[in-house]
Amino acid sequence: MLKFQQPSKEYSKVYLEETDKPLPEVLNPNTRYMFLGTIATGGKSVIRSCKDLHLSRVVVHKSLKAEFANDPIEQRRLLREARVSALLQHPNTIPTYEIGKDRNGNVYFTMKLVHGYTLREVLDYRDRYDLTQLIEVVVSVTQALSSAHAHGVAHRDIKPENILVGPYGEVVLLDWGLAKVWRKDGSTEEAIDDPLFANYQTLMNKENKSVTGLGKLQGTILYMSPEQVKRDPSISYSTDIYSIGSVLYEILTGRTPFDGRNTREVLNDIENKSPEVPSKVSKYQVPKLLEKLVMSCLQKDPASRPESMTEVTRILQENWASDLT
Repeated sequence: MLKFQQPSKEYSKVYLEETDKPLPEVLNPNTRYMFLGTIATGGKSVIRSCKDLHLSRVVVHKSLKAEFANDPIEQRRLLREARVSALLQHPNTIPTYEIGKDRNGNVYFTMKLVHGYTLREVLDYRDRYDLTQLIEVVVSVTQALSSAHAHGVAHRDIKPENILVGPYGEVVLLDWGLAKVWRKDGSTEEAIDDPLFANYQTLMNKENKSVTGLGKLQGTILYMSPEQVKRDPSISYSTDIYSIGSVLYEILTGRTPFDGRNTREVLNDIENKSPEVPSKVSKYQVPKLLEKLVMSCLQKDPASRPESMTEVTRILQENWASDLT
């Protein structure tokens, strides 16, 4: 398993003064959190680190930007992300701690703070890591997805930026903000299911728009499935299988399945072209079993991919390393 230096931040230490101090006579939710700094700013949300003064621990606080704070669709999407994370309760997902409204009435939720590196940061130094280590990371992700699918949730935004490897071997799948969940009758609400699709359409209509510099959208485009490109209303768990195939392809080859000159080309290739076989483009030795799995995951037709994420996990745990001897 990949190992990283443990965080040395002072606030990560445990002291008796913190564990044994009495609770205030009145627990005021408006004074519960002491904000420490901004971790990341997304298109519509802000993620900050803060200290929970009731439990004396540092947590992650996620809320909407001021301009979206009163948007009912964005509020619903934030609540969905918090509750999906809370309901899954898998070792490879980040637990939600609390959901609520701040003193201004704005929705927020808090979750576990995990130190580490994203798989994107790891792959930027691909030559430093053994393939076995990287596949162990992917297995943890596929196990999290197997659990999510069993509970009726499709992630829909699998990419290296959303996979975090912690200092003690933790692997967690981040960002359930695009998760698809169905009603009890099998229907869904597409109006809020594809928040990035309008951006895809805008980019498709712009000539020579480089993929470079698109931020979150860039990563999403490179790993999205053909049915996401087509905005197929029947999109289901198999979209995650395709995206895992894209991540595996990059691990095996050092590049994504498609890396066109502009957004339009990338999206067209995802929908209409087959990627080159990994062994033909990789500078690394590619195990035949993994190559076969990747090409199966990247099939255009969802029905031609592995039947479940559990099946993907099973294959990843086979003795594929014998091909390297």
